[in-house]
Amino acid sequence: MEELIRELDVRVDEVRPELEHGKAHPALFLSVTGGAIAPEVMSRLVSAYVHAAVPTKKGSCHLLRHTAATLMLDAGADVRFIAEMLGHQKLETTMTYTRVSKVKLQEVHARCHPAEQSRDTDRS
Repeated sequence: MEELIRELDVRVDEVRPELEHGKAHPALFLSVTGGAIAPEVMSRLVSAYVHAAVPTKKGSCHLLRHTAATLMLDAGADVRFIAEMLGHQKLETTMTYTRVSKVKLQEVHARCHPAEQSRDTDRS
């Protein structure tokens, strides 16, 4: 993850300004002509990079969105902020990202469930 952040920093700080051709553009990824990279082009690029990294995995921009949202939720981000970041109009749309892993569920249960709390008290 740190390597990805470094690469994005380089792209934003060094590569992107050269692609802007003196015109500010809100898109993060620009084409050589200075416009936003078309969504279908970005999807092909992401798919190719994911396949190069893990040949058995199909990749897409949606995979990256889903992974980022899930990791942020696992780290404690509020689902409402994730919904805003993803541009979802309805919170229910974002709720698909809230499926939790068994390990996470067991951790929360062990930390928060009243039965577990009383076991901790009994052990003391």
